[in-house]
Amino acid sequence: MSTLTKPNHIGRKISRIRELRDMKQEALAQALGISQQTISTIENSETIEEDRLSEIAKALGVTVEAIKNFSEDGMINYFNTFNDAVSGNNFNHYNTCTFNPLDKLMETVEENKKLYERLLQSEKDKIEYLEKLLKDK
Repeated sequence: MSTLTKPNHIGRKISRIRELRDMKQEALAQALGISQQTISTIENSETIEEDRLSEIAKALGVTVEAIKNFSEDGMINYFNTFNDAVSGNNFNHYNTCTFNPLDKLMETVEENKKLYERLLQSEKDKIEYLEKLLKDK
């Protein structure tokens, strides 16, 4: 059954809130002490018992009402309103890198290269030591 025709599909709302909170089904399942398959079943259910819904809301860090009243359009409107309400470029200021990502990448590559070289030298030293031990026998 399509969730597009069912605007009050509680399972789908739980799924979207979980996704927006960047939580995997496994994490929600662990928080509730149930299996990931049970979470999948819940998210495919149109209705859910109030007690279970309350537990899920608590695990997601939202209220039961937030789940029941959740809508994609509401979220889009909320973020658009938030973006429009911030004056000037202040909103973009918070999403702007204060460093060059390529420079950071190159630093990481250089650090990894140095680490690899140290590990390689360590292994060479071990081999040299072991060869010396074998010659002494």
